[in-house]
Amino acid sequence: MSNAPEIPNAPDPVKTRSRLRVAGLAAVTLLAGGAAWYGLSHRGAGVAQAGECRASTAAADNLKPLAKGELAALGVSSAPKPPPGISFAGSDGQAQSLADFKGRTILVNLWATWCVPCREEMPALDKLQAELGGGDFQVVAINVDTRNPDKPRAWLQDNGIRNLAYYADPTGKVLQTLQKTGHVVGLPTTFIVDATGCEIALLKGPAEWASPDAIAFVRTALGRS
Repeated sequence: MSNAPEIPNAPDPVKTRSRLRVAGLAAVTLLAGGAAWYGLSHRGAGVAQAGECRASTAAADNLKPLAKGELAALGVSSAPKPPPGISFAGSDGQAQSLADFKGRTILVNLWATWCVPCREEMPALDKLQAELGGGDFQVVAINVDTRNPDKPRAWLQDNGIRNLAYYADPTGKVLQTLQKTGHVVGLPTTFIVDATGCEIALLKGPAEWASPDAIAFVRTALGRS
């Protein structure tokens, strides 16, 4: 007879392993279910965010054939989306963002006085604003010079740029943000945001924005054609 003490109500090893397997399966199922819910909820959030710009897709598709000639390098989005969140100073020095222009289609242009192609296209942007600017459209040309803040204003004045409102970001943050999002690889850079606040087109480089091609494109974007 064994002298080992008897353990009352000792668990059956086979039953214990069985219960552990069941518990493990339940835990895996719970985790899988949670992961599935997590994935669905995040996909749902993504769809909802994309859905904010879904109505802009048809309009963007109509614009694609017009990205030609002087605007051949303009990329029209197949899936419009909200533009990057950027803030900059207005003519009065107060902070503004692209959200402040919601309700109007805007052509956002980044330029600097040290950028030769930027300087060359500014008169055309000025003409575009003069011809089509109004309650439903505005050219938002943001100067990104970080030195000598008086120089950009003086340059615009000296070169007869009269129709563009003055926007600037001397901190360099706008340029950094748009470099990270892939909007900027050099200057100038221009992107178009429709009246619902969705980015519909992007151009990395200069263009003749007062050309018939550009005027036709913008007029169609505004529904004026």
